Amino acid sequence: MSEIILYDYWRSSASYRVRIALNLLGLDYQTVPINLLDGAHKMPDYLTLNPQGLVPTLVIDGKTLTQSLAIIEYLAELRPECGLLPTDSADRQKVRALAYAIAMDIHPVCNLHVVSHLRTLTDKAEAREEWMKHFIGDGLRKLEIMLGESDGAFSFGGRPSIADLCLVPQVYNARRWGVDITAFRRISDIDARCADLPAFQAAHPDRVKP
Repeated sequence: MSEIILYDYWRSSASYRVRIALNLLGLDYQTVPINLLDGAHKMPDYLTLNPQGLVPTLVIDGKTLTQSLAIIEYLAELRPECGLLPTDSADRQKVRALAYAIAMDIHPVCNLHVVSHLRTLTDKAEAREEWMKHFIGDGLRKLEIMLGESDGAFSFGGRPSIADLCLVPQVYNARRWGVDITAFRRISDIDARCADLPAFQAAHPDRVKP
């Protein structure tokens, strides 16, 4: 396999997901930092690579891949034995539903460019924090109910799946913005189990911060 390059921002939830996946699969990769706060994602060279101007972008097998969940599914198909997606179609749907509940319903409305626009619409200094707490807290409350429908050490079963790769970065964001997650016992338990795994530890923003 040729060199793997991850265009990454250390605090990006989407990048965090892909770092965990690469670590779980034991794939060595080189990181190219893309500083969102400095606008590096808007530079012409990066837009040529990723027209959306988002992170992450993964260069692997001579291909340029974008969108974190699409990247993770590509990796899951490379190494199906790692179990990021279950083999049963009905189980895959359940895992995807959990992952999508985070990546498509919570994360987008809390993304940097969305919340930055919010600041142009209101002079209320605390609006950004209130926005984050509302959407993250409400989203995790609903996710806790969804997770209660399955058992096992992780979001679905006894090993990490694509759902856990989405869950852990979202819990990191929740804590960062002061969201009280003590009532979400299943989420907290899963996050704690993931925190014990080297692949998750190595991907943590504190470990990869430039």
